[in-house]
Amino acid sequence: MAADAFIQCRVTPETKALIQGLADRERITESALVRQLLEVVLRTSAAQAIPHPDEEPRSNRDVRLYVRLDPSDRLLLKERAAARCVPPATYVAALLRSHLRGIAPLLKEERYALDRVVAELTAIGRNLNQVARALDRGQSVTPRRDDVQAMLRVSVALRDHVKALLAANEKSWEQGHATTAC
Repeated sequence: MAADAFIQCRVTPETKALIQGLADRERITESALVRQLLEVVLRTSAAQAIPHPDEEPRSNRDVRLYVRLDPSDRLLLKERAAARCVPPATYVAALLRSHLRGIAPLLKEERYALDRVVAELTAIGRNLNQVARALDRGQSVTPRRDDVQAMLRVSVALRDHVKALLAANEKSWEQGHATTAC
């Protein structure tokens, strides 16, 4: 059962200090202690006669996970998310998905753009190869042979560069360092 509903209340500083002290002694969070106290009270009271509302199906986007971070970790998170031009929560979700599934994530936009670049460069390389073959056979082709070969080298170099970027992205996620630019 997902615990995603909140109950909030104001208490005196003395009550807060007592809750904090008890939570520290039990080595749990204040929130966990208050939840336990509420559960005990509800189990022992007549409130159990209140019917439970039917569980509504929720989409995955409604499920939230809250994590407390050290301020220095929060700063590192902001820096790494900014390096990928995404909000920190998106970066953390991608990183967690990567860890849980054992994959090197690439944000959808990054992956789509790089896949298109690789596909286009591959197509250009194929076309230039066809022109180069026609030139080798002595067929009449408008571009000069040297120009075609230079374009082919550039196309292959760009394709290899993008493939290297994809490999660097995979390595950056494994090491936890963002190396891509916005």
